[in-house]
Amino acid sequence: MSSTATTRGTGKSPTAGRWWIVVAALLLQFAIGAVYAWSVFGKALADPNAMALTTTEASLTFTVTIGMIFIGSYIGGKVQDRTGPRPVALTGGIIYGLGCIIASFAVSHDSSQLWLLVLGYGVISGFGLGYAYIVPIAMLQKWFPDKRGLITGLAVAGFGFGAVVTAPVAQWLIAMTPTEPNRAFLPLGIGYLVLAVVGASFFRNPPEGYAVPGWKPAASGRTQDAYKQFTEKEALRTPQWYLLTAILTLNVTVGIALIAQAAASAKDIAGYTVAGAATLVGVLALFNGGGRIFWAWVSGFTGRMWAFALMLGLQGVCLLVIPYASNAALFFILAAVIYLCYGGGFGTMPATAGDFFGVKHAGAIYGLMIIGWSLGGIIGPPIIAALIGDGEAKNYTLGYTVIGIIALVSLVFPLITKMPKPKASANPTTNVGPATAAGAVAGE
Repeated sequence: MSSTATTRGTGKSPTAGRWWIVVAALLLQFAIGAVYAWSVFGKALADPNAMALTTTEASLTFTVTIGMIFIGSYIGGKVQDRTGPRPVALTGGIIYGLGCIIASFAVSHDSSQLWLLVLGYGVISGFGLGYAYIVPIAMLQKWFPDKRGLITGLAVAGFGFGAVVTAPVAQWLIAMTPTEPNRAFLPLGIGYLVLAVVGASFFRNPPEGYAVPGWKPAASGRTQDAYKQFTEKEALRTPQWYLLTAILTLNVTVGIALIAQAAASAKDIAGYTVAGAATLVGVLALFNGGGRIFWAWVSGFTGRMWAFALMLGLQGVCLLVIPYASNAALFFILAAVIYLCYGGGFGTMPATAGDFFGVKHAGAIYGLMIIGWSLGGIIGPPIIAALIGDGEAKNYTLGYTVIGIIALVSLVFPLITKMPKPKASANPTTNVGPATAAGAVAGE
């Protein structure tokens, strides 16, 4: 009996149980995705009765966290390709949870313990987050070659949804000790640890020779016959790797600028209460997570690069308008679109990288691309914080206008990015480019 139809000697389909691995991946991503609730903490830490941090100081920890993701994901991706997904995911989840617990001890009523917050939540949790984040993306692409666009959207959707529950829970915990908001990190860190360990315990790669019964790659997309499976070094020698990384960097930069200031912006621009702003952050996380599935699906029809052009264009327009959105409903709609497009970049880029470079070395290649996430996290929050300023003279119009213009100028990158050339022996008609082909998402 063919190994493509059954598991050797068991009579079972080789795909049996693969959706349970998706559930396990979502548990891990839900835990580490709580990082997107940071604006709730940032606002609490700026309270004069707490640590009295400036806008720039309050964004520093979040900036370091996002900056550390690349280091963790690069190392985690390379280790995963050698050892498999389970030990890497377990290690990353444990490090992430422990970092949050360490951050809970920074309870000084001034900025003297900012270093402990940056070390725990920024350096340690950021590294653990990146180390674990890359694992389910690479693993699930191997389990679902027939649904790569959809499955990478799902793989990172849990990450986007992480703040849905965390934001209001964090606000509730902070309200218990408002002068020492970092104490909330202790129960949250323990919860993250449990979720991450439970989810990662079920991770595994498909067996050697795994194939989905009855599935054949679409003739218009990437196939192993038409395109080589790039190694990490080969991918780095192509201009496409740098163009894709630039697109990811810019999409992160413009979206995360709002995410870092979401709670404060909602309160100051649209008149939300403190509790209302925290709830808003949680609700917006639904769009962050949903965008990862939505845009991965859309890109199967529009082509990957047109999808990225739409994401950047929509964000640019919304960012230009949002400083004038004094109506609470309008503010929510504009912010929701930005979150949707921000999340969409993470849902679409793994499948795009798979289209361009193959999935054999996906852990290492996309792990390197995550530098775009870190760069965007390092660039976006400090720029918006500096432009907005502190005190009564906050200039949201200047801040969001500059970021909006950056988004619109960035449209040039997806418009000039084309697929790598196929091997000489391949049928040249398969080299259709990302703007017109779904690229190996057959079966979705």
